Amino acid sequence: MSEMHQPAALSTCPSCEWPLESGDLYCGACGYNLSATTVSPDDRPTLAINGLPRNGAEPPAAAPAEPDAWPAAPEAARDTRGDIAASETQDADDVRVRESADARDGHADRDAAAEPDDYPLPAPDPRASAPAAPAAEPAPAADAKICVACRAGSVAPDGYCENCGHAQPRERDHMEQELDAVAAVSDRGLRHHRNEDAFAISTAALPDGAPAVTAIVCDGVSSATRPDEASAAAARAADASLRAALPRGIHPQQAMHDAIVAAADAVNALAAEPATAREHHPHQNAPACTLVGAVVTGGLLVVGWVGDSRVYWVPVDRTGPAVRLTEDDSWAAQMVAAGLMNEAEAYADERAHAITGWLGADAYELEPHTASFKPDRPGVVVVCTDGLWNYAEAAEEMAAAVPADAAERPLHSAQVLVGHALDGGGHDNVTVAVLPFPAASRGAGSA
Repeated sequence: MSEMHQPAALSTCPSCEWPLESGDLYCGACGYNLSATTVSPDDRPTLAINGLPRNGAEPPAAAPAEPDAWPAAPEAARDTRGDIAASETQDADDVRVRESADARDGHADRDAAAEPDDYPLPAPDPRASAPAAPAAEPAPAADAKICVACRAGSVAPDGYCENCGHAQPRERDHMEQELDAVAAVSDRGLRHHRNEDAFAISTAALPDGAPAVTAIVCDGVSSATRPDEASAAAARAADASLRAALPRGIHPQQAMHDAIVAAADAVNALAAEPATAREHHPHQNAPACTLVGAVVTGGLLVVGWVGDSRVYWVPVDRTGPAVRLTEDDSWAAQMVAAGLMNEAEAYADERAHAITGWLGADAYELEPHTASFKPDRPGVVVVCTDGLWNYAEAAEEMAAAVPADAAERPLHSAQVLVGHALDGGGHDNVTVAVLPFPAASRGAGSA
């Protein structure tokens, strides 16, 4: 019986210095043939060759491998590496997705080629082929949005952080804005997957230099197509109309009426989509929303609306009564107006919130509602969607939710009111604007 050659005991691989165990014939890390020599070679190549001749002759030293180099290998292995190299040129999110898949493919290729005979070309030194440390993320540009999760990476156009990959909240999930004499807050709520509300606030100067403050709040009709686009278009159009009309001396009530008409035109325009789009989506209906707005001047308060969003008057002196200034375009309101139900019965019905007026190409004949008031005392005007007043329906309930210092801190008050709705359940999008009355001359601007 022939005797198998037994190598001298070695503590480490002569090629890569990997720790060895007694009886090893090949290095477990680099595949070096341990039976070929019993002494460490003077020249330790970076790459060892599987199948080294037993006479111990060393091949020419291979060039050092690049840190991320991949040895020549069967086609499958080269294709995998090609995928990884290509993925590095794409954006960060694609890189993470593709590298995960390529890593699995790469493990499969290396497992299939574990035997020396199946992998006759150079195997990488484990020290040289270890994954390089990830490069530090470049500092976000000055105007880039910062990730809300890691607070370090910038947000890519697809809405994901380029550093940690965290999906960012959509811009409309929570919005806040404050001007000198008005503030508004909008929140997606706790149940909806997107925010279909929108608002616009601005300040302007009347021809005599007196200040005028405006707020427009729109609520997208969820059963309609693209309600979020409808509410945004309506808010922008109404705000632009008011800002153009008031400095020209148009009476605020007429300006509010014209602003609602402009908003309706903007929403109607969204329905003018290509015929091919209607062919692919024949069951889509026209975008639609409701609208409510207010104009506050030194001595006049004007409100306008279509739909079931509301305006409340809350005096600074809470000994005076709070009042709701709008009437809903809804099934419940019609039942009460017709004397068929009292308010409690009507709003307890499941049909209560079915609206009878809205902005949109499929709406009935547009009937903008406007009204003017001359309050005899300071107060605040609360302009809101049903996402808020569902949790403070009566004027007294709304007054109780409005902070006592609302006239001095409108943004804080709007935040508190949105929080009131969220604490109550947040079943709908919530939007509220708070305007102190009378309008104070604190500076002019627009948004």
